[in-house]
Amino acid sequence: MRGSKLKKMIITSVAVLGIVMGWQMVEPQQVSADEPTYTFATNNTFEPFEIQDSKGGYSGKNPGIEIEMLKKIAKHEHFKYELKPMSFNGDLQALESGQVDAVIAGMSVTDERKEKYDFSTPYYTDGVEMAVAKDSNIKSIKQLRGKTVSAKSGTSAALFLKKNQKKYGYKIRYFDSSNTMWNDVKNGNTAATFDDGPVIEYGIKEGVPLKIVTKKPIDAQPVAVGFQKGKNLALQKKMNNGIKWLKDTGQMDQIIAKYTKSDKTAKSNATDRTIWGLIRVNYPALLRGLWMTIELTVVGIIFAMIFGIILGILGIVQNKFANAISSVLIYIFRGIPMIVLAFFIYMGVPNVIGHKVPLFLAGILTLTFDEGAYIGAIVKGGFEAVNIGQWEAARSLGLPYSKALIKVIAPQGFKLMIPSLVNQFIITLKDTSILSAIGVMELTQTGTVIISQNMEGFKMWLIIGTMYIIIITLLTWLSNYVQKRMG
Repeated sequence: MRGSKLKKMIITSVAVLGIVMGWQMVEPQQVSADEPTYTFATNNTFEPFEIQDSKGGYSGKNPGIEIEMLKKIAKHEHFKYELKPMSFNGDLQALESGQVDAVIAGMSVTDERKEKYDFSTPYYTDGVEMAVAKDSNIKSIKQLRGKTVSAKSGTSAALFLKKNQKKYGYKIRYFDSSNTMWNDVKNGNTAATFDDGPVIEYGIKEGVPLKIVTKKPIDAQPVAVGFQKGKNLALQKKMNNGIKWLKDTGQMDQIIAKYTKSDKTAKSNATDRTIWGLIRVNYPALLRGLWMTIELTVVGIIFAMIFGIILGILGIVQNKFANAISSVLIYIFRGIPMIVLAFFIYMGVPNVIGHKVPLFLAGILTLTFDEGAYIGAIVKGGFEAVNIGQWEAARSLGLPYSKALIKVIAPQGFKLMIPSLVNQFIITLKDTSILSAIGVMELTQTGTVIISQNMEGFKMWLIIGTMYIIIITLLTWLSNYVQKRMG
């Protein structure tokens, strides 16, 4: 009984914290008492299937084939939905861990995937196409022997390339987004790229300087919504009914034609492609991304400081067991790459606790454990750097160990730590960009979304990089000021 009450208290506390901190999905729908709400994982850069607006949501006039389809089906079948945009690999991991109820991300139905997932009725037939730089002489896959090609990890294109690698003798480079992959070909780092036909065709229509050399799509596969095997059967039925309704009424063909045969979805023009034009058009989104980065940094560093100070104190107290705990935790969390820790907390932990982890909370926990481990090492080293004579003098005056630490050692130790702690604060700010891998809409992820809309990778990353430099410069000035004051 007590365990049940404790469980309810924890869930309630997380919910309240979520409201206070502003945790939310990218596009939450209004929840009705008689309509269930489902969570769909989707791809953050996968035009024309999903087209994010500058806010990272899908409220624009042209949200993409699958989002427009989902909106109509949800209304017709009387359910609400929330969207979690991530990389395709992240989508599949979120589905397997139970963080989401379904994946709607241009997911091809293959025999291998049928063994792990259930699928809705297919609504599109998609094939892989090969594209090269405009000035390339490569005209067929047979010319790729010894060369490097690219594909998005986990996609049909990646599976096709892996399956035929020995036959054609190429090397494969994997990416998480189409835009990065296409730019790699444009810059000459890879000889060709393989992507879903509608995606690469849409990109070229929007200005990507590549050309398609395949005469027809390769390895065509049906596209459908993916579900956990044997689960969410009610949602599967609703999606199947909705897809049938869209097909019977002709709306499915209209949606697909809108994005594959029409130029009405074009979003950008030449006047918006200068650096100042890009800033003018996208500054609201950039400021939102910057604010999320600052919010993650501030909240993350506060909890990381608490965690780090605890680790640091445990590392110097006169207790071998406490010393061991400190050393082990610092060793573990400094040894795990931050992106692995983020995926573990966001995708893996729900399997253990039986509840979804809010995206913002997953980001904060990742920063807390990762940065806290480094802060713990700094705190431990700072306390140990205080002259041993200070300890002896404090104890000779009759001060117990705890008071000697708080009143004598800590003030001196923290003065020694200030430069390192401020430097760690700056590192935390930069490390928030890693959280874009799990879909956190911070500054880096905002830049990725904007680039997917205008294909201006160099200019947008220049803008994003400049914003980071400005913030870090301000923090450095603050650091120097604090050090002078404390000196």
